[in-house]
Amino acid sequence: MLPTLRQLQYLKLLSEHGSFSRAAEAAHVTQPTLSAGIQELEKILAAPVVDRARSGVILTAAGEEAVRRAQAILAQTEDLVQAARGAGQPLAGRFRLGVIPTVAPYLLPKALPVLRDRFPKLKLFLREDLTQRLIASLKTGALDAALIALPYDMTGLDWAHVEDDELLAAAPANHPMAAQTRVDPDSLRGDDMILLEDGHCLREHALAACGLEPPRGFGGAGDEETFAATSLPTLVQMIGSGLGVSFLPAMAVEAGLTDNTPLVIRPLATAHSSREIVVAWRAGSSRAAEGRLLAETLRGGDR
Repeated sequence: MLPTLRQLQYLKLLSEHGSFSRAAEAAHVTQPTLSAGIQELEKILAAPVVDRARSGVILTAAGEEAVRRAQAILAQTEDLVQAARGAGQPLAGRFRLGVIPTVAPYLLPKALPVLRDRFPKLKLFLREDLTQRLIASLKTGALDAALIALPYDMTGLDWAHVEDDELLAAAPANHPMAAQTRVDPDSLRGDDMILLEDGHCLREHALAACGLEPPRGFGGAGDEETFAATSLPTLVQMIGSGLGVSFLPAMAVEAGLTDNTPLVIRPLATAHSSREIVVAWRAGSSRAAEGRLLAETLRGGDR
């Protein structure tokens, strides 16, 4: 006998919510029904999947492995359902798209009207989050695709190119680089560098493109306090206030991020000062064709 999809769903919800009552509520069943499903699953697997403790539910080693495999099985099953419903109608019905914060406000306002016009039956659900969490959601099936920036570890994912986004040097208006046409990143080594907080892939992209080391922070003898911004608008305000220099994506500048701010913006004198914007999806997903179609629609030439 094999586990049912319902039993695997119960186990997945139990791992997410940490209690039988909350998992039952999420599954829209009674607690005894969910508990009976878990017990039947344990009989089929011939191993306990949860330990019941006062503090809540704790997965056993067998339970953790079962959850890991159940997530993949349930994701593939949902892919099957969505593919069948949308057969012959690409980008119709529900499509869950994740977008990183350094792309969402600057690309989507132009792209969404085009998507609505070309795919009137599309019901697009957007989630803005950091790359790491979006990729985790892709792999568990919580998202159908994600609009992210490379380079990044893409193990287990496929993707399609949207556009290359140039990184630009940004400094207070009275900075010496205002007199330059292009800026050598080495010339900024003596300046205070402000970047986005850890977790934003743009931070790593900027440092890698310019061959710079991360700014020093607290923690060691001689280390100095450094600033980090939580978002691009905050970063722009910090630069304009004279706190240091940084790098901004061209798509954000072109969208008006730095308008009416006392900043000087210059291209970099380096051959690899850009990030690649892509639409990514889980390898083997039945939504792959739709991911490619979405990327094609989002490309600059199609807007």
